[in-house]
Amino acid sequence: MIDQVPIAIAGGDGGNGAVSFHREKFVQDGGPDGGRGGRGGHIILLANARINTLRRYRRAALFRADAGRPGGTNKRRGRDGADLLLEVPAGTVIYAIDGQGEPTEQLADLAQDGQGIMLARGGRGGHGNTFFRSSTNRAPRVAQRGQPAQQRHVRLELRLIADVGLVGLPNAGKSTLLRQLSAARPRVANYPFTTLEPHLGVVQVGWEEFAVADLPGLIEGAAEGAGLGHDFLRHVSRTRLLIHLLDAATPDPLADFDTINAELAAYDSSLGARPQIVALNKLDLPDAQAALPDLLAQLQSRGIEALSISAAAGQGTDTLVERAWQRLAELRREEVERSESRPREPVLIKPRPNRRRFDVERQGTAYRVVGGQVETFIEMMDTDDEAAMEEVYRWLDRRGVTGALKRAGMQEGDRVRIGAAEWAWEA
Repeated sequence: MIDQVPIAIAGGDGGNGAVSFHREKFVQDGGPDGGRGGRGGHIILLANARINTLRRYRRAALFRADAGRPGGTNKRRGRDGADLLLEVPAGTVIYAIDGQGEPTEQLADLAQDGQGIMLARGGRGGHGNTFFRSSTNRAPRVAQRGQPAQQRHVRLELRLIADVGLVGLPNAGKSTLLRQLSAARPRVANYPFTTLEPHLGVVQVGWEEFAVADLPGLIEGAAEGAGLGHDFLRHVSRTRLLIHLLDAATPDPLADFDTINAELAAYDSSLGARPQIVALNKLDLPDAQAALPDLLAQLQSRGIEALSISAAAGQGTDTLVERAWQRLAELRREEVERSESRPREPVLIKPRPNRRRFDVERQGTAYRVVGGQVETFIEMMDTDDEAAMEEVYRWLDRRGVTGALKRAGMQEGDRVRIGAAEWAWEA
């Protein structure tokens, strides 16, 4: 199973605005008519319950949406770039990662089928020269470039979604039990670590059913990554109920029981408190049969009522399924009661952000203007072009940026920084 994949994603760049003037027979001075460029496509991730692996993303280095098309004559807007939809299995967690591939922030948890997130926005289309027409400049020959798209590196991490997780040391019989309970066919052999990846099976209970995950075996130190470590624990965090399978034929099953529970709690305290059904397995073996009375007594002294089964022979498995279904029903009722008792928060209408807001900061002998709209506008202008800079000064003056810079103490010739652009103020 491919359940962890780092990928790079990028939206589509915005289309450039057009520089164009109206041309028509017998019409003089038609004026500017350059249209705006189209928006670049977005990158959208969508959970799909019919997908169960991240294999399709293993070999691709970069996923990029379509770029917006340039603007045209007669004020025609360029076509928007197509969004790129990436389908992932339900249960995928998305992390932003740094240059070393380490997660820095959880961006989304797409636990339900149909959940989605826009991970990278496409760039805005640049304005054509029609946008820059004014009473003092009736024939502008300036247009904006398309805005570069958002790019980021992320890690997709799949966590299986199952009602019940089978836990236990390697070779405890988890795969054999899953084969006995469902139509799943995980590999079975008489040696540890036969299961190297999780398997899902569906167990029928009358007209009802529930999903069971056979998860790779744990060893001591798994919470720190030993053995299959985090590869196992990541998946078990999704389950409602655990079936803790113990090999009753081993020298000390109770020590095995304590080892597994310690690793669950070390990885996540909520896993240590997850409801469990304890099942003593391999009762078809003489050693297990001989040890059974003492094991049941020791577990009962801890307040644990264990079931005895033989996964290989099918002995006691019907009782185990019935017990698991009853416990799941109780847990689901408790979840519903908690959700109904939780106070419902009112839906707040968030005020529209003030897109004209900006701040001026003094940085040594230079002045930096910080603000989303201002930075985006400058990013899309060619600050090396004289005509474009004339439009930049007009635009900054109309929006009060020039006045704010002067109030902060800026003089002609001082350096001004907006986004990645920097120049000496000349106006």
